[in-house]
Amino acid sequence: MLRPELAAWLRLLLTPGIGPESARKLLAAFGPPEAVFAQAPAAWHSVLGTRAARALETVPTNLDAQVQRVSAWLAEAQHHLITLGDAQYPPELLQMADPPLLLYVQGDPQALHHARRLAIVGSRNPTPQGESNARQFAHALAQAGVCVVSGLALGVDGAAHDGALQGGGPTVAVVGTGLDRVYPQQHAALARRIVQHGAIVSEYPLGTPPLRENFPRRNRLIAGLCQGTLVVEAAVQSGSLITARLAAEQGREVFAIPGSIHAPQSRGCHALIRQGAKLVESAQDILEDLRLSPPVATSLQGDLPLHDEDAHSLLRAMGHDPVSLDVLQARTGLPTAHLQAQLLELELSGEVGRLPGGLLQRLAQG
Repeated sequence: MLRPELAAWLRLLLTPGIGPESARKLLAAFGPPEAVFAQAPAAWHSVLGTRAARALETVPTNLDAQVQRVSAWLAEAQHHLITLGDAQYPPELLQMADPPLLLYVQGDPQALHHARRLAIVGSRNPTPQGESNARQFAHALAQAGVCVVSGLALGVDGAAHDGALQGGGPTVAVVGTGLDRVYPQQHAALARRIVQHGAIVSEYPLGTPPLRENFPRRNRLIAGLCQGTLVVEAAVQSGSLITARLAAEQGREVFAIPGSIHAPQSRGCHALIRQGAKLVESAQDILEDLRLSPPVATSLQGDLPLHDEDAHSLLRAMGHDPVSLDVLQARTGLPTAHLQAQLLELELSGEVGRLPGGLLQRLAQG
């Protein structure tokens, strides 16, 4: 049977009329979902209004079936459900305006905390050279200790995952369906390899089919998880350019590989370069730009040893009030990867907690 707190998360997300934005308002006001549902309807009304408050009073008709489905799914090996605020939740996603409330993960959740992550995206119908470029760049980056993140789609995505696996590195696939299905089906064998050497992740409930509107939303997670995004080939109107735009909006680097002026698949990359994306000709260009070489860590965890004096220094910098990652980085001057690794270790030791809205807070000890 699913733990009560997870069942409460599912109820919140399955309630008709309560979208992610409303759910985040409730969490910010009352705490975790169990606390949300312990409130009187008047309290819900004060946060969301009458219609949404009434919706919360009714248990979704499909809740029991979904609870059973998720319980059975979690009983299988390497299946995980990570909630917003959980220690395993990727801290980078907390900096987004709309972080997912739940993440379904198949594989190793620590792949989402790898210290060195780069998204590789591109056309579903690449040229032979584009597909080869995706595979070669991913292979070289994986050998340098980078975790390649992509979307498991046909074409460039699949080549990037395959190249990363051949390079001996982990890879993460962010998908737009429920994790009880593989889309596209042609990548079923590739998906099994990814689970063994990384993770597949989705914010969508089990049973969610490949709906067109879900894929642009999943692109924000691909961009949000990574320090940069490489576009290999893309048309001017494409999901890959959406990912690149989202990466730029989140302050991440965008890279593009130039191609033939006669190839439609190159026009998106050329447009990105005109808009300020960095033209790259080799994986080393990316490693040098992101200061990822030499490798910081080669393990999936990407942890850096946190000595007592480092912990005390970081806790002093936090103070006792909630603080954002950006403010904490400004106070400490630590590189992002170092700071996030140290914060994760403090979270795991129970000294730091995460609050809604991407804030961090020092926890009382003893």
